[in-house]
Amino acid sequence: MNVGVAHSEVNPNTRVMNSRGMWLTYALGVGMLHIVLLSIPFFSVPVAWTLTNVIHNLGMYVFLHAVKGTPFETPDQGKARLLTHWEQLDYGVQFTSSRKFFTISPIILYFLASFYTKYDSTHFILNTASLLTVLIPKLPQLHGVRIFGINKY
Repeated sequence: MNVGVAHSEVNPNTRVMNSRGMWLTYALGVGMLHIVLLSIPFFSVPVAWTLTNVIHNLGMYVFLHAVKGTPFETPDQGKARLLTHWEQLDYGVQFTSSRKFFTISPIILYFLASFYTKYDSTHFILNTASLLTVLIPKLPQLHGVRIFGINKY
């Protein structure tokens, strides 16, 4: 590695999502979150599943759809500064394997949470609302769109 030489990656911020073992680490992290919630004595199994789903989706929304920019200096003339992490992922190419994985994972978690809560109406509404908050921003039609000007700058 040469000192003072820029990296060859246009946006190293998104390379993490395609790195080796990322999907396994992600799944293990969600599993650990669920085990921690199950270990809290006053949480029932349905409450633990709903909390796992809601916390996962809240974290996914914040880190993928709300936070913009990159912690690295990129040679793209500041274009990454205006994009969320989801919009930067795979340079904006839709339907790549990483994007499919991060779209399918909350859906699988939603099905698990719905099954283990026995489709109780309160849990079902919370889980469905939580799922929609992370699936709607992932639609290709919403790439770069800021609804009501929120998160525009």
